[in-house]
Amino acid sequence: MEYFHSVTLDRSKCHGCTNCIRHCPTEAIRVQNGKAKIIKERCIDCGECIKVCQSHAKIVAADDFSMLENFKYNVAMPAPSFYGQFRCENSVGKILTAFKRIGFDDVFEVARGAEYVSAATRKLLAQGNLKKPVISSACPAVLRLIRERFPNLLGNVLNLLSPMEAAAILAREDARKKTGLSDEEIGIFFISPCPAKVTSIKSPLTLKKSNVSGAITSKDAFAKIRPIVETIEEDETLSTAGYEGIFWASSGGECCGSGVEDYMAVDGIHNVINVLEEIEYGKVSSVEFVELSACTSGCSGGPLNITNPFLASRRISQQSKKKTVLRKIENPDIEKLKWSEEVKSAPVSPLDEDLDEAMRKMELMDEIYARLPKLDCGSCGAPSCHALAEDIARGFANENDCIFRMRERVRELAGELFELNENYRDSKNNGE
Repeated sequence: MEYFHSVTLDRSKCHGCTNCIRHCPTEAIRVQNGKAKIIKERCIDCGECIKVCQSHAKIVAADDFSMLENFKYNVAMPAPSFYGQFRCENSVGKILTAFKRIGFDDVFEVARGAEYVSAATRKLLAQGNLKKPVISSACPAVLRLIRERFPNLLGNVLNLLSPMEAAAILAREDARKKTGLSDEEIGIFFISPCPAKVTSIKSPLTLKKSNVSGAITSKDAFAKIRPIVETIEEDETLSTAGYEGIFWASSGGECCGSGVEDYMAVDGIHNVINVLEEIEYGKVSSVEFVELSACTSGCSGGPLNITNPFLASRRISQQSKKKTVLRKIENPDIEKLKWSEEVKSAPVSPLDEDLDEAMRKMELMDEIYARLPKLDCGSCGAPSCHALAEDIARGFANENDCIFRMRERVRELAGELFELNENYRDSKNNGE
């Protein structure tokens, strides 16, 4: 089955500006013939290109509210980061109540799933059998990055489901008890702050099939809920998660829930790459737990949110402080929360399937790179001179795509034309 990507390109809006190629952490984008092109094998659906595309040509293939019609009973699962999109006077209770006013039958907080994952993490860390440093598996973009670029670190990754999947399991159990309906009749919809989570639902790595029925973007949900929230005077008692679960929305929230003191929380995909390189080199061996978030400020900075990530994190902090309850899950069912599928390495395709040909292309790539200016300007449509050299070796580009090499070639041609013209004039004069 072909791998699903939630990040797609609207070619009609793309102006070939090259902003996206400069910010893509996996060099998954090229600009050719005036339009961007996403290399699916490299893309991890982090959404960095969505954030920087001024033309709004990068879009997310998420679900819409019409999908609710496919089920008899629908449950909304807002991510904790969704609360940060609203002013603090709008309580979590009002936000959850608003979901029931727009067509959902019930609401289940992903923050509750986060509490279960935190409890399972604490239990596994206490057993002392995990390879250190333990790397969080909650961010699907980071997980895909590790399997693509840092496969040697897969043994360090905590093999627990994300809070979204944990919450979906609990939400389904709860819905079945309330309604007596089958799983096929129950729709569980995640309110997603990022495209990577949409991808993890459509093409999960750690499960054969996701427990979530669909994903609606935070932007779309916010547009429907905001006018309703303002009108709610008294909310239903729907908010049951404590501050530990809600705080997962911000960078460092998972570390706090893990209960370890020796931890490191890193946010922003480029910072994550730097830290993973340090871990691979053995420079972070003393740290017990590492929380990695592709987005700045954690899920609060997801590209499908609408609020500034730092303001959203502040609001999350204020909302979590209103939660005086700390829900400690004493005996979580770890087996229920473990991956059912092993995550295997998926490196970018080699230069060639034939080893000898691959070696030849590698030598060619090195020769080409040596001739390039090494300015990484992006004018050629590739993110770096090294990437252009690889594209040329693969047969996808040529050296004249580099404007500096093109300028040199034009000068050479101009010189050749001048010399030809001089020779022609000399021969003509001699003939006369």
